[in-house]
Amino acid sequence: MIREAYVNMAVLALLLIVPVWAQMTGEPFTITLATRAVIFALAAVGLNVALGLGGMVSLGHAVFFGIGGYAMGILAFHAQTFTPVMTWPADVPGTKSMPIIWLVAMLTSGLAALAIGALSLRTAGVYFIMITLAFGQMAYFFTISWPTYGGEDGLSIYVRNGFPGLNTLAPMPFFAICFTLLCLVLLFVALLARSPFGLALNAARQSPARVQTVGLDPQRLKLVAFVISGVITGLAGALFADLNRFVSPTMFSWQMSGEIMVFVILGGVARLCGPVVGAVVFVALEHILGDLSDYWHIWLGALLLVIVLFARGGIVGLLAGRARAHD
Repeated sequence: MIREAYVNMAVLALLLIVPVWAQMTGEPFTITLATRAVIFALAAVGLNVALGLGGMVSLGHAVFFGIGGYAMGILAFHAQTFTPVMTWPADVPGTKSMPIIWLVAMLTSGLAALAIGALSLRTAGVYFIMITLAFGQMAYFFTISWPTYGGEDGLSIYVRNGFPGLNTLAPMPFFAICFTLLCLVLLFVALLARSPFGLALNAARQSPARVQTVGLDPQRLKLVAFVISGVITGLAGALFADLNRFVSPTMFSWQMSGEIMVFVILGGVARLCGPVVGAVVFVALEHILGDLSDYWHIWLGALLLVIVLFARGGIVGLLAGRARAHD
């Protein structure tokens, strides 16, 4: 366990050192890649709360990722066009303030997770997987047919949203914002896992019947975890949309849900920094191999196959295991 903590610290340190080095050497694109990895890691940390702690295999987490993105896109769009988001029952203006956008993204994603979770958790196993996937597809096709905000073409935002005291258009300050949020969320998840709620959730994942015999409702525990998971993923969606200054229905696609799941599996399910490692590896492979071939996913699939067959704890579990072997 101690060795895994060392691995976690090394991963976060490396993720911080690379953009600092890129800033010193004048490589802004590398900073953008690191920011992309951090945002994907944040989305995967959100899924890991549901999957790793709660045992809920969700293929619909792109719903929350997309809701966070569209929350940002809609608020920023109305701010740049000087039109209200709604006029009844009160005028609600758009905004380009990042903290306000994050709050709206997390609230809307959390409410969606509450509704989806309340329905999905009536099922289990493959039925749970399929119903979450169905919700994702419903949201995807809804945004395609939503012409007010671009429909299939998506929605462009001309200027990045603002954060007090920082030039968010510069790559390094925006990376610093995303990295700080990732560290805060990781700290929250670590405390959550060790809290009485986290221990009860872990017990509900392993033996729901035993949890119920001591007076706890396993479904309610899982629903709370699902909502927390959706809130974190929604925040990542808002940051991703801000990074690209663009939102589109692809943020809701099942492929996006699958990619977030891949991040978690690659790094290690239920490992604190497993999603971070998985996201970094994915972005690195996409950048390095994507320039060589359009079929770089073949190598990703091969790596995923090796992890599933020979390293059930993911890359983090493999590194922590090797560290223990050398004690």
